[in-house]
Amino acid sequence: QVQLVESGGGLVQPGGSLRLSCAASVSILGISAMGWYRQAPGKERELVARITGGGHTNYGDSVKGRFTISRDNAKNTVTVYLQMNSLKPEDTAGYFCYADRSADGLRSWGQGTQVTVSS
Repeated sequence: QVQLVESGGGLVQPGGSLRLSCAASVSILGISAMGWYRQAPGKERELVARITGGGHTNYGDSVKGRFTISRDNAKNTVTVYLQMNSLKPEDTAGYFCYADRSADGLRSWGQGTQVTVSS
């Protein structure tokens, strides 16, 4: 299983920005995709953004044009970032990082971080 450590999140006013980070203790060759899902109370979990091992990105419809996922590759650590701009109250949710292992597709999850958008 891939170990994931998330950071970032917190309270921000509408229109503000936050950046989430997720560090995976594995080389890029060991990962087929990483990204974030989010879930708010009473709502279904939804994909926020993902980036494949080849660098291809996908975004949920509700965040397109506002959120950007990116990645840094070190020797034995892959870190993905989620830059969230123009935040809205409806972006309030728990955000969970994930990583899919290349060898077998096993998905690992981070501990989650809360994002609250409120004035």
